Amino acid sequence: MNTLPTLSFLFLTLFGLAHAATFDIRNNCPYTIWAAASPGGGRRLNNGETWQISAAPGTTQARIWARTNCQFDAAGNGKCETGDCGGVLECRGYGQAPNTLAEYAIGQFANQDFIDISNIDGFNVPMEFSSNSPGCSRVIKCTADIVGQCPNQLKVPGGCNGPCPMFKTEEYCCNSGNCGPTPLSMFFKERCPDAYSYPKDDQTSLFTCPTGTNYKVIFCP
Repeated sequence: MNTLPTLSFLFLTLFGLAHAATFDIRNNCPYTIWAAASPGGGRRLNNGETWQISAAPGTTQARIWARTNCQFDAAGNGKCETGDCGGVLECRGYGQAPNTLAEYAIGQFANQDFIDISNIDGFNVPMEFSSNSPGCSRVIKCTADIVGQCPNQLKVPGGCNGPCPMFKTEEYCCNSGNCGPTPLSMFFKERCPDAYSYPKDDQTSLFTCPTGTNYKVIFCP
């Protein structure tokens, strides 16, 4: 009887579990939010409640965000004022702008994780995205009163939209890969200097932690 395939599978499974990153998602806002994650789904979080998800090495283009002013029925169907993901509680894709985003990729080049906060899709809830492990001290925050100070042309119910989803032009969306900051992107950058404000904002907005780090995302830190 050959047990090598079984042992190999067990080793790979344990290896994956050992290096999977956990994300503790906490709502410190004085109001209810409906946390969302892609991959991960969604969960209602009242003030002080926490939801944990995990992501395996190799996970890329992942997001965590808050949805606000949601109403869902018993089957998990409904709608949110900001961050809605196709009208379902358990998100199966990205949310609708505006939404403050925690973005990540796990187990990438040189055993690094890439993490950031992005305002490219606008802003709806203040956020902290930080390491929950002693091996990395990175803390990213975006806590300014962006909704209250939002330029008139970006104001939407419940949030402050990003210029790319609002206007959908090359100047703001950078589909060709060749663009720079604009007065509207600088509105976000001046208030949250560690967060992405336009698509080519990598130099001051993309951070790393060693693979194996666990993380926390706090709404209203």
